[in-house]
This record gives sequence, C-alpha cells and structure tokens, in this order.
Amino acid sequence: MTIPDTYAAIITAAGRGSRAGEGPPKQWRSLSGQSVLARSIAAFADFPRIVVTLAPEDMAQGIAELSGPVTLVAGGATRSESVRAALESLAGSGVTHVLIHDGARPLVPDAVIRGVVAALQSGAPAAAPALPVTDALWRAEDGRVTATASRDGLMRAQTPQGFALDAILAAHRAAPEGAADDVELAIRAGLPVTATPGDEDNLKITYGADFKRARRILEGAMDIRLGNGFDVHAFTAGDHVWLCGVKIAHDKALLGHSDADVGMHALTDAIYGALAQGDIGRHFPPSDPQWKGAESHIFLRHAAELARQMGYEISNADVSLICERPKVGPHAGAMALRLSEIVGVEFDRISVKATTSERLGFTGREEGIAAIATATLIRR
Repeated sequence: MTIPDTYAAIITAAGRGSRAGEGPPKQWRSLSGQSVLARSIAAFADFPRIVVTLAPEDMAQGIAELSGPVTLVAGGATRSESVRAALESLAGSGVTHVLIHDGARPLVPDAVIRGVVAALQSGAPAAAPALPVTDALWRAEDGRVTATASRDGLMRAQTPQGFALDAILAAHRAAPEGAADDVELAIRAGLPVTATPGDEDNLKITYGADFKRARRILEGAMDIRLGNGFDVHAFTAGDHVWLCGVKIAHDKALLGHSDADVGMHALTDAIYGALAQGDIGRHFPPSDPQWKGAESHIFLRHAAELARQMGYEISNADVSLICERPKVGPHAGAMALRLSEIVGVEFDRISVKATTSERLGFTGREEGIAAIATATLIRR
C-alpha cells in the first residue's frame, strides 16, 4: 500500500513521562541504540509529512537529533493541546487525513499503521487500532477486590488513531478542555470510529519496566548474522603493501590480481558470508580483466552496500592480520578509520589488530600475510 500524498502523521512527544522513573523524558531515552522517539518517527517513514510535537524546552534537542522530513511544533500543557497545535499547523496545507500516534509507542508494527490507513481510504471518517480485553476485570478498593466487571465489548485502545483532518480539527476546536485521546473527542463530535486490528507489541512505554519488555521485543525481532573471512597473499618484489586501506612502506609487496589488500579482502568475504552471498570471486571474477589491479575498497563498498540493500546494518567488524612484518600496531588506528569510512559505520565499531605465528609456517618465514575477519550484521 502506498501512503497517499495527502496523509500526514502526527507524533506526540511533549510530555514529561514522570512515571517512567528518574532520567530524561522517556521519549528521549535510548532503546537498543536509538531513542524511543526516533523509533516512533521511523515507523512512519513512508508518510510524506510528519509533524512532531515537543515541549518548548526540548526544541533544541529535537533540531539536533531528529532527522528526515520532520516538522517540529511546540506542544502544550496537555496531550490534547499538543495535538491541536499540530492539527492547526496542517490546516489549509492540502492534507486531508492524519494519523495521530503516541511518541512513546516505538514498536508499532507497519501492519497496524496500514490497517488504519486502509479504513480511512475505504471512507471511514475515523479509525483506530484496538485489542479485545481478554483478562477478567475486577474492581478494587484499598488493595482488596470488591467486585467483578464484565469485559464484554471492551477494547484496549492503541495508536495511531486516524481521522479526516477537518473533522478531528473541528472536534478539538469544539472541546478546548481536551480528552484522554482523540477517539474520545471524535465520539463526542458524533464521528463513527472504526476499530482496526491492534498488536500486543504496540506497547506504550509508561513505566521503567516497559523498557525491558520493549528490548525483549526488539531482540526477538532481530535477524543477526555472523560471517567469517580468510585470505592469504604471498610476498613479491616491491616497496610497499596495502593493508586495510592503508599504504605501508615495506621491502616487499603483496602479490594478487587486485591490489592484494589481504585485510580488506578478508573483511569483504566476511560480509558476503554473513549474507550467504559467496565471496569476492563470485562478484568480481579474477578472470575478468577489468578487476586487474583494482583497489580493494571497490569490493568492500560493494559488500557493505549489498548488506544495506538486503536490509542489514553492519554492527561491528574485527580484522586480525597475521604476519611478522611489517609492524601493524602503529597503523591499526588509521586502518580502522579507513575501514569505517568505506563500510559506513562508526569508527569504534571496527577493530584491526595483528599477531604473529611465532615464526611458524609461511607467515613465520615471511613468505606472505594472512588475515581473518569477522562481521556482525543485524536486520531489525
């Protein structure tokens, strides 16, 4: 389903979230390496317009940390005031429908969002996801159960809640006192609200313990791949070697069809291996003369780009160079930096180190250099 150009998403994130415990407001806290709010926004990446409501004191942080086609709007003292401010910013813009989502629901599945969109496209003036109440319900007083309550027909409300823009804006203007959510205002205004399927993973982070549950959901949804690469190149006559993208003066060179960068070749094969996509030879056959003397960053960039195309991010990589000489230690930092630039990950996620074979074998006899590499790929 393609999201229509006239649809917009509103993400509410102006609250302080005091029930989540000590620390910054919950929407700004990290959840498996990304802020709660950033994850909520990313769920609506297909929407042509995204409006985010922030507390005025959070505006500078929002400008600094939030990327993409996001419009920031100063929120009010209540959720309803914040939503109305966002709705007013869209009035007269050509937007016909809005989906209003809690910034504290960072794990909303795409199917939930598209279920709301489908209901609106079918003509519903309002639609919202919900789950039926399945637990028994009690009334309690002073810690003691005093009565039971029927759960028949009860639903647990979720977001995003979708509306025709004009209708929900009129409902907000008619009820400045606000409400618990936008569906309540829609019902007051006489709008029929269609219930669409919700999802148990679409939790709203309210308490500190909710972060643990959210992390468990994320970890269960991750596809983690590990790949290993191994390469060897013999020495030949020359005055330098290329290792992990760095040129090092030496009394020999490495022999190979390309520039013989043994470390970069091992890492490239580790990424291909994690993707189950063969090795360098499959993608860049040595029988093809166009790759004669090619710089190895071409191969590594191709592997990294293929990973991204397949939906994976490179979490970290580790390269071990096995040789007596040249000494790798003085150049390890520059090598890691160069590899991080090529694969497009942070410098502190790349490790380059060296060892010797204690004068044993071909590396010990200084007949060549070997390299072992490991790469971790993650698809969330």
